[in-house]
Amino acid sequence: FSCGDNSGAIQKFNQRNDGPSAEGEGVVLKYTDSGKVVATLRTPLIMEYGLADFPYEEFPDGVEVTFIDDDEKENYITSDYAIRYKRTNLIDLRQNVVLITSDSTRLDASQLFWDQKNKWVFTDKPYTLKFPDDSFNNGDLFDSSEDFKNFISLDNQSRMYVKESATATPNDSVQ
Repeated sequence: FSCGDNSGAIQKFNQRNDGPSAEGEGVVLKYTDSGKVVATLRTPLIMEYGLADFPYEEFPDGVEVTFIDDDEKENYITSDYAIRYKRTNLIDLRQNVVLITSDSTRLDASQLFWDQKNKWVFTDKPYTLKFPDDSFNNGDLFDSSEDFKNFISLDNQSRMYVKESATATPNDSVQ
């Protein structure tokens, strides 16, 4: 190194790229948007790979997340393992994934991807979805909004209850 201020180059040279750049035990993270807490994450262990080409955080011992929707209602998700990709805000939850919404809708799956930016969840693994009215959906793949109002499923079995409308006409149909 020549004379001059090379501290940044020396620091980068001394950093390891093959392991985590930071680790934390017994971590509680609060995520905010415009000063408002929108999610709280609890984990026994977080390993941050901030120097990787595609930075990510790994949660090898699982996560418990409480997220608060726009109506101030709390929703919960847990898994035995998770990875959060920092650039895309995509979370890959694996092993014993359970999501419970504020209205008691429950999703059980072996893997679930959660796109925080677009408020979307999806999987290509078997899942079970139970609704508060005792209806359910079991399948091998789904793609849905976080609140399950827009929902696409493949190879599924389900039981759904549909409320009749007082204004329905004989030509109305359920799709």
